[in-house]
Amino acid sequence: MKKQKLDPLDRAALMRVAVDLLSRREYSRQELWRKLSPRAADTADVESVLIDLSERHWQSDERFSESFLRSRVARGHGPVRVRQALREKGIKDELVKQSLDACDQDWYQLASDVAAKKLASLKGEPQDIRAKLYRFLAYRGFSSDQIQTVIERVSIEDTCD
Repeated sequence: MKKQKLDPLDRAALMRVAVDLLSRREYSRQELWRKLSPRAADTADVESVLIDLSERHWQSDERFSESFLRSRVARGHGPVRVRQALREKGIKDELVKQSLDACDQDWYQLASDVAAKKLASLKGEPQDIRAKLYRFLAYRGFSSDQIQTVIERVSIEDTCD
């Protein structure tokens, strides 16, 4: 069964769709552009709607980046991964840096907490466990300095067979 192609939306309808989206969660300007532009009759309408939303403070990349950062920290993601994800969402590098600097998160402590949780599921020789833990923390977005510090702190020998 094919999807029906919807009629292009005018400016007022685009504004309703955008407000409906923003009522559920924060969106970056780029995310809204991607959601609205395929449905628009004219891309100038999309730009006009985005400007209007921004002027009314209904859409804010600053607010989006703060909210996104909090949610990713709660998931145990490190600063490298958060930075990359924000860039993919269309947040400018300067704002990404501001958001990470304003965040009062102790990244070393977060890395330590994430490592402690992961350590419980790792089995094998201490050397293998260190390598697995390093890869896992790197995947989670922690810097090599943060990872090295955490690996030095944790007691891997206690988890060995």
